[in-house]
Amino acid sequence: MTWLINNWPAVWQALWSHLTLAVPAIVLSFVLSLPLGWLAYRYHWSRFVLVTGSSLIYAIPSLPLLIVLPVIMGTSVRSPVNVVVALTGYGIALMVRSAADALEAVNTNTVTSATALGYSAVRKFFAVELPLAGPGLLAGLRVVAVSTVALVTVSAVLGIPSLGTLFTDGFQRGIIAEIVTGIVGTALLAVLVDRILVSIGWLLLPWTRSRS
Repeated sequence: MTWLINNWPAVWQALWSHLTLAVPAIVLSFVLSLPLGWLAYRYHWSRFVLVTGSSLIYAIPSLPLLIVLPVIMGTSVRSPVNVVVALTGYGIALMVRSAADALEAVNTNTVTSATALGYSAVRKFFAVELPLAGPGLLAGLRVVAVSTVALVTVSAVLGIPSLGTLFTDGFQRGIIAEIVTGIVGTALLAVLVDRILVSIGWLLLPWTRSRS
């Protein structure tokens, strides 16, 4: 506790850096996965290619990917852009299947009724399919969020600031309190992000409250 009190500004900076890497990746993962999930749901012949192809991204080890990306993108090894791109790819690997399954779970009778009422394809998607798929999408997004927050720590090996920096610095200097702070901080941040997503879901999906 003494170490934490004495080094609180550094911990806060690491926490903020962690968030600036994790949040953009979480948002981009969701935004990019939604149309891919819709394609997999709408055109069943493409489901295997899209879901399986995106899932294979998760099989790529994170550290080698962070080393290869700068070569492909022309960025520096320590650029935060590499981390956001890598984490977005991992998020898509998890989210595309969740998006496809969530849309697939929407009651077909409801969708048919909307078609009978004259809803266009775009209006039907945003007014009927997307809201009803909300709980499934939220569940998938929560998994992506927790996974992303955890994976950010790997970037510290390349010298990119995050809560993972407390791991590497603590190991190098033999400071157990710093290592524990990094571990606990990462876990608490993952829980906090998850709770925020649940709260957002509670606000945006009021019809699910009684079920909860």
